Amino acid sequence: MSAVETPVVVGSLSPSRAADFLSCALMYRFRTVDRLPEPSSPDAVRGSLVHKVLEDIFDLPAAERTRERAHAMIVPAWAALQEAEPRAAGILDGLDEDAWLRSAREAVDRWFELEDPTRLEPAEREAFVECLLDSGLMLRGIIDRIDVAPDGAIRITDYKSGNAVAEGYEARALFQLRFYGLMIWRTRGVIPKVIRLVYLGDSQIVSYAPDEADLRATERKVQAIWAAITQARATGDYQPSPGRNCDWCAHHALCPVFGGTPPPIPPRRPRPPLSRWARLRARLRQVFSFSRSSG
Repeated sequence: MSAVETPVVVGSLSPSRAADFLSCALMYRFRTVDRLPEPSSPDAVRGSLVHKVLEDIFDLPAAERTRERAHAMIVPAWAALQEAEPRAAGILDGLDEDAWLRSAREAVDRWFELEDPTRLEPAEREAFVECLLDSGLMLRGIIDRIDVAPDGAIRITDYKSGNAVAEGYEARALFQLRFYGLMIWRTRGVIPKVIRLVYLGDSQIVSYAPDEADLRATERKVQAIWAAITQARATGDYQPSPGRNCDWCAHHALCPVFGGTPPPIPPRRPRPPLSRWARLRARLRQVFSFSRSSG
């Protein structure tokens, strides 16, 4: 296939939605096909707040990226989040907001114990990455931080506001790391030196150093997941997978495992195929990203 012969986009997949399908096909359906609303939580909103602070602190000169300045950014960042999403404040109804803000400061403190932002100059923050595979599957994801060393080596960092996964449950976290690595490799032509999940709940870092064989295997797995999703869409058969995910699933009332009945699958709204120009632009974004990383 030449540089201008772009494949037709057959669908898109993110690390979280792919992991949903692996964990429970019915949960994937509820979230992606039915698009059922899910309640947020104080922990989730605090995670968004801490992510915002860890993104914005790099707007400051390196010498000013101190713990105290980060603390001072929390209240303004919280105000900005509430302005952007008015429902956010309601999540804290009945809670001690001051105590909740202290817990956000504690999460920021744990980050400072793990990393020194005065010694970091991220190349990108909250980077939206798209990767169009030759099969036509579009991979999409947002990466919290991309660092590029003087020799061109790439390090990917993703912040997690909770605790590191327990032993025996690492598969989802490792799959996310490999998915990020695959997208960077396919868009920039460089295999990341290391990919890290930084857990701010218990001050742990999970690192993974990918190689080409591993990323090719990940691409095959992603394609297999998409094939299974396509089959489920064609048949309407999204089987539940009872397990640990049930503990935090918001859809017990509709799940057969708990005596519920899923709603009828909504009719698919066919999306008009991307124009040849739109497909070309997606491919060119990859070409130019590769050129920048190789230059």
